[in-house]
Amino acid sequence: MASPQSALVPPADAAAPTMAPRNQAPLGQLLLEDGAVDPGNLLKASVMRGRQDSRLGQILLTHGWVTPEALLRALCRQWRTTALDPARTPGDPRLIDALGVEFCLANAILPWRRIGGVTWIATARPEAFAALIPSFPAGFGQVRMLLCSEDQVQAAVLAVRRIAMIRQAEMRVPAAESCRSRNEARTGRIALGAMAALALGLWLAPVLVLSALTLWATASLLAQSGLKLLAFLASRKIEAEGRAMAEDLASGRTARAEMTGPLPVISVMVPLFRESDVAGKLVGRLSRLDYPRELTDILLVIEASDQVTRNAIQGARLPGWIRVVEVPNGPVQTKPRALNYALNFCRGAIIGVWDAEDRPDPDQLHKVARRFHFAPAEVACLQGALDFYNPRTNWLARCFTVEYAAWFRVILPGVARLGLVVPLGGTTLFFRRDALEQVGAWDAWNVTEDADLGVRLARRGWRTEIIDTTTDEEANCRALPWVKQRSRWLKGYAMTWGVHMRDPRALWRELGAWRFIGFQIQFLGSLSQYLLAPILWSFWLLSLGLPHPLREPLAGVWGGYAIPALFGTFVASELLSIGVGMWAVRADKHRHLMYWVPSLHLYFPLGCLAGWKAIYEVVVKPFYWDKTAHGIYDAADAAVAVAVPEGAVFVPLLGSIGERRPDAAPVARDIAIGEAHAPASVPARKSA
Repeated sequence: MASPQSALVPPADAAAPTMAPRNQAPLGQLLLEDGAVDPGNLLKASVMRGRQDSRLGQILLTHGWVTPEALLRALCRQWRTTALDPARTPGDPRLIDALGVEFCLANAILPWRRIGGVTWIATARPEAFAALIPSFPAGFGQVRMLLCSEDQVQAAVLAVRRIAMIRQAEMRVPAAESCRSRNEARTGRIALGAMAALALGLWLAPVLVLSALTLWATASLLAQSGLKLLAFLASRKIEAEGRAMAEDLASGRTARAEMTGPLPVISVMVPLFRESDVAGKLVGRLSRLDYPRELTDILLVIEASDQVTRNAIQGARLPGWIRVVEVPNGPVQTKPRALNYALNFCRGAIIGVWDAEDRPDPDQLHKVARRFHFAPAEVACLQGALDFYNPRTNWLARCFTVEYAAWFRVILPGVARLGLVVPLGGTTLFFRRDALEQVGAWDAWNVTEDADLGVRLARRGWRTEIIDTTTDEEANCRALPWVKQRSRWLKGYAMTWGVHMRDPRALWRELGAWRFIGFQIQFLGSLSQYLLAPILWSFWLLSLGLPHPLREPLAGVWGGYAIPALFGTFVASELLSIGVGMWAVRADKHRHLMYWVPSLHLYFPLGCLAGWKAIYEVVVKPFYWDKTAHGIYDAADAAVAVAVPEGAVFVPLLGSIGERRPDAAPVARDIAIGEAHAPASVPARKSA
């Protein structure tokens, strides 16, 4: 019996790869001859194609101007070949393995069968097939092209390699840099040992132990405050440079740089999990985007076991530029695992990520495309700012909004300007696809996969920039869900720090001294502040005339200046935080929050509870994903629904989940968008 590889070995006299001669008639002409497309719509699609890097067939399908069946018939005539239905006549899985699942999905090809010395390969992009032939294994010998749709390619690959794909999604990051290789028994022993040592120390030498903890908490507070001050100064410099550049552009002293190529396809993944109140509204919010529809590739990523979200999506009519990707079940069920799996189905060279409740700026994708066009090659990621559309809900929502404004408007831009590691947020992230795949994408076992990815990008020499675009989302305005959400973030910070500190010398070598120190302050320092804050707060007892166990020891060692210096540190730190917060909300949108900034002193104790909950879960249930509930605040969505384009009307689906329906939006609007945003110099090619 022949070996499994024998089908890939060509005979000695095998001919070189060849393709059938192509019908020289344009695709549009063939569609017109078949009566499959309206001449006016074909003209509009042709204009769009001249301005953008998109296939004519893709434009027609996206806008619902042609049916998939009619397009496939015309392509068969144009390329003088036959359409294949892999569901009826499955192919040889060994041929898929020879090319690789990722290669097949990325290029929309399906190696079907090898018959009589000829390897038959189906493709959904026939115009790109010839360029792929040199990449085929030598064992394929003579190659013949068949046609099928991209959906059929994906379904055929999934039918035979679904398990392998989900395992690959779970293992993309090398074990040495992944949380999956952590020794849970060892971690538990270390945690129990540390707790026992702390208890024994407090019993035998309480003053010494409390003094050491106070020293560490004070040192981490000073380090955090120093980093915050440097970031604040750097962000002010960025803003000053931005104003100067705007003035130069307005006065004509500097010419505005224009893109010299077509707009790229941008794929954005939106992971959903138990989103019964959000999934339908999400389509309305995304319909506000003004990026050309044929270049917009939105993937709604859902879990196979999530019947709640499945039912919600089945009640929405999805336009052609929104697809559903279903993630099979596995040993873990996390957002990064779902993103890794869905990455295989993205069409774009730029990969983005949004959360279920997000409402991005309409021009966000245009800004991303433009910045990546002009950014240096080492810029792998663009991080947008997050904001909230319900800051007036209650006091907790106000404080959360101030905290986010300070983080995304001041701290992160400053950290990026200082050249430090940028701990990414979970949403409004956009990556160069090649850079994302080079670092292994997301760690499926880390509950703050975004911050971890930021560290791995920095270790590989890539940079992250903060881009001036905003995504509004729902502020967590209830205390218990807030604590759960913050504990998940801190648990991920702890796990990320532990993973990357497995080999401190390698981390120092790859990051350099400056970024290594910054990494310690950002991760270990932050955790220390949340965990040890009660020790520092206890010194406020002295201001009330109450006794403190360390008053005499500190005075004995450091003299009479110890307590005043400690209080001076506290006050300076609080004043710095208040100043940064007020600076962050000084714009018109959140100016009303300035009076609430000082109250953050009462807001952060919730973080202490979240910190200790996080440490408990690191030991007991490290991979547990404490999901945040969304859809509590609906007022903003009501406003969005009024502005939803006509084509985003929601009606029941008549098919199974993931079935795509034509977008009935007025085509004149899309033509205007395509013309308004296409560079004039282009002659008649991005993913919480």
